[in-house]
Amino acid sequence: MIETDILIIGAGPTGLFAVFEAGLLRMKCHLIDALPQPGGQCSELYPKKPIYDIPGSPEILAGDLTKNLLKQSEQFQPGFTLGERADTIEKLEDGSFIVRTNKGTEHKAKVIAIAGGLGSFEPRKPPLEGIEKYEDKGVNYFIKNPEIYRDKKVVIAGGGDSALDWSIYLTDIAKEVKLIHRRNEFRGALDSVEKLRELKNEGKIEIITPAEVDALHGAEKLEGITISSKGEEREIVTDHFIPLFGLSPKLGPIANWGLEIENNAIKVNTFDYQTNVPGIYAIGDVNTYPGKLKLILCGFHEATLMCQSAFQHINPGKRNVLKYTTVSGIDGFDGSRKEAEKAVVEAI
Repeated sequence: MIETDILIIGAGPTGLFAVFEAGLLRMKCHLIDALPQPGGQCSELYPKKPIYDIPGSPEILAGDLTKNLLKQSEQFQPGFTLGERADTIEKLEDGSFIVRTNKGTEHKAKVIAIAGGLGSFEPRKPPLEGIEKYEDKGVNYFIKNPEIYRDKKVVIAGGGDSALDWSIYLTDIAKEVKLIHRRNEFRGALDSVEKLRELKNEGKIEIITPAEVDALHGAEKLEGITISSKGEEREIVTDHFIPLFGLSPKLGPIANWGLEIENNAIKVNTFDYQTNVPGIYAIGDVNTYPGKLKLILCGFHEATLMCQSAFQHINPGKRNVLKYTTVSGIDGFDGSRKEAEKAVVEAI
């Protein structure tokens, strides 16, 4: 039996940052993740993808963000159960929880924080005949290592942020990049659309809209595709076809835990991101509430408020005085309120 204060289900960026915030309040954390390593989608799907909206980091690779979060949280010595899925939950008479994984590992915690991102997910595959034949032989649904595409001919399909970001990124790596979208308008960020237009005008990328991929060709591996655009068919020779149509998320066993679910996400209140079950919180992309934005930085905010509430849940009646790391540092969080106030005065 693994015992902890907060059991975090999901070791993505939001879950990892929750470890840090909980550590400042001297609460111990243990994380469960079905993936074999921490980082969630940032590690598994796009470790080399640049992220631009992390405060203080104008640009950071998803994999590097994971490394930084792990380094930030390691001082609080979190535990990990990796490669296992949280399967069942049992609430005990004292209000604590027992969570069992699909491999039988048992965890006991006073608080549960579900930070499972999109849950278990599968890529949305285009309905193309024989596409499975070319998977990992020219067809990929995620980009883990951009170097695979160096000096290669690449076709990307999609109109969202991922398709736009990778199209832009690969123009400096691939021999040629073509972006195909079934509409003339893109769903991605306006800045990315503007950047694409600049690259198109510079001759660094070809944008084909409206268009759809009709067929894939090749003997042992992908050698080309057929597209239809404006009523005409066109053959394109390519080394790689990357359809980026998003993910089909599923909550998995968590959907059977008696939590309020809406549109495949867990409903929470915005006071502390607690669910309808006291002691169970949901933070990051896995939750939903009016005005929800699925951004990593929003997950950080939710994790912070969750930990403040979890402290009260674990220590009823005990007062927690908010302290600032700029004054107390990390070790200073063991000090008294008076010592912290004294440090503020001295700093001023």
